[in-house]
Amino acid sequence: MISVIANEADWPVVREFFELFKTPWRFYTPESNPVVLLCAGNVVPPADAALVIIYGSDLLEVDKLEGAGCESRTGPATFQHGDIEFPVYVRLLADAVSQKIVYRRGELNGRPYVRIGFDLFAEIRNLLANGQPANNAVVAALEQHIAVLRNVILNQGLPLVEIPPRPAGFDFIACLTHDVDHVGIRNHKFDHTMFGFLYRATAGSLLDVCAGKRNVGQLGRNIFAALRLPFVHLGLARDFWYQFDEYTALEEGRPSTFYVIPKKGEAGLDARGRRMQRRAASYDAAELKDFLRRLESAGKEVTVHGLDAWRDTSAGREERGLISGLVNNEAAGIRMHWLYFDAEAPGKLEAAGYDYDSTMGYNETIGYRAGTVQVFKPLTTQQLLELPMHIMDTALFYPSYLNLSDKQAESVIEPLLDNAVRFGGVLTVNWHDRSLAPERLWGEFYQKLIRQMQKRNAWFATAAQAVAWFRKRRAAQFEMTPAGTVKVTLPADSDEKLPALRITSQRSKDSTPVEETAYNGWEASLAA
Repeated sequence: MISVIANEADWPVVREFFELFKTPWRFYTPESNPVVLLCAGNVVPPADAALVIIYGSDLLEVDKLEGAGCESRTGPATFQHGDIEFPVYVRLLADAVSQKIVYRRGELNGRPYVRIGFDLFAEIRNLLANGQPANNAVVAALEQHIAVLRNVILNQGLPLVEIPPRPAGFDFIACLTHDVDHVGIRNHKFDHTMFGFLYRATAGSLLDVCAGKRNVGQLGRNIFAALRLPFVHLGLARDFWYQFDEYTALEEGRPSTFYVIPKKGEAGLDARGRRMQRRAASYDAAELKDFLRRLESAGKEVTVHGLDAWRDTSAGREERGLISGLVNNEAAGIRMHWLYFDAEAPGKLEAAGYDYDSTMGYNETIGYRAGTVQVFKPLTTQQLLELPMHIMDTALFYPSYLNLSDKQAESVIEPLLDNAVRFGGVLTVNWHDRSLAPERLWGEFYQKLIRQMQKRNAWFATAAQAVAWFRKRRAAQFEMTPAGTVKVTLPADSDEKLPALRITSQRSKDSTPVEETAYNGWEASLAA
């Protein structure tokens, strides 16, 4: 059992951190008799703990006792612990000579302690509220914070019980999602989208062939599509941007989620209060009603691709109602169009009735904006959860973003696939509705990505299912028994269609973890 001392203002962050690092813990009281005492404040009480872990970016009394030459300064800087390396953003305590962030073992009041020179919960707050800059996108910093704390405890030979973020029988969750921005090219007549398509399908494709980013066959398909465009507008040829059936076939029965813009021609306001007409959809969601219900029948989720919901609760409620009226199931989630988001958005989305949001991600790159592979609760909400987005097709291939070839994109994605196996959690992919079609032709890459996730033993889930599984994990409770064991209790009303949870126990870093499967309503007593 970990007992935590932290400033009261950080208590919500502490609670959320230990929903992500799902292990027995509680706030410290003089009567708590902790096995591990985690101090994230200036006071270290003389507790009879087997291990004291002291986080902090300020010079503390324990540092003075050690005679350590340290200095406090503002981040960012890199923290290293064994093979773990990640950025520290807020403040840190560095060794005056080496300038490395302090990591020290010692003895305090006759008890072993570990001193770590940054404020853990300030870092977690920053990651969940502000996110990481794009240059650190590939680093799952929050998961690395968890890994350091886990290693420190196990290195001391102390037992640790966890419910890892891995569904029983799988290594991670794969969440396939699609932002529905265009639907059909027939909706675009003599506008920037049509002319952009013509350029990219002809001259742009030729330049891509010269740069080794496309092959001659793809060039031919794009030129043929450009020649066919007049016949599409006349209704004499199929609209090749209409890709719903293609996604259903390509995904081969796997669930996925479609985010649909609720209003035609409505651009919404950006962060500066401007209306950028390029942001407006040229399709009417109401005209897609039959097709959206067909998607649901095929095991897909249909929900909201929001316009103004991020900044206006009443608009969010209206947008949710418009999509809910078109489908068989109530729209539970949202992703904002163009990924518009700010610190107040989660609370407004929750007030509008959404169960989850999936906007936290990057336009310009791929990776972990919140530093995590896990669904988490924003610090401003009570129930709404955030499903982070990790990989977006346009970020990979757009000339204004990473501008990668297929081979380069495979190399960039590989670390995220490896992290999915290493940390568990969810890997959320966003492939836009028109991305299988000319001029993009990103379908083959998408299919390879699905196969890679399948090969790595992923559970494929809709966004709502992934969030529901994490809610199930969050609902699990730990209890210390008088016999000194840990009892794990799961809610009896959990959805039995969702995979079960895992429970692991480990006595030291070098010991083999013991793993059991926890089914709904089942209790387990594992040696603490």
